[in-house]
Amino acid sequence: MKVILLQDVRGQGKKGEMVNVSDGYARNFLFPKKLATEATADALNAKKIADDAAKRRFELDKQAAVELKNKLAEMPVKIQAKAGTGGRLFGSVTTKEISEALLKQYNIDLPKTKLTLDEAIKTFGTFEVKAKLFTEVTGVLKVVVTELE
Repeated sequence: MKVILLQDVRGQGKKGEMVNVSDGYARNFLFPKKLATEATADALNAKKIADDAAKRRFELDKQAAVELKNKLAEMPVKIQAKAGTGGRLFGSVTTKEISEALLKQYNIDLPKTKLTLDEAIKTFGTFEVKAKLFTEVTGVLKVVVTELE
């Protein structure tokens, strides 16, 4: 019997796959636990529509991430920090501070978990911070750290 898996089933396949199983296994295990549905024409059509919608949504999200990547390249984020001796900072500039400054200055909400620092920012100057925006889309954000006046 051909069934469409509604959840991952160990030894059978992943969610959304169409697999061939024995009739008893389908009727006595998969169907009662709502792990699968019979592969009828209606179910196959619904699966195809859902797959197309997911693909469209993925493409739209990727396009939005590419647009955000281009936008971030043109927007330097300015952060003011307290100065220590020798042009060094008290502490360091964190991804949380960068995220908050980006929201405040440009109204772009980018979670701190998406930002990666190669090394801690402990001096004044201009730094590049990588932002993981989407699958295979990584942007670069310029951060300008100046002395607090």
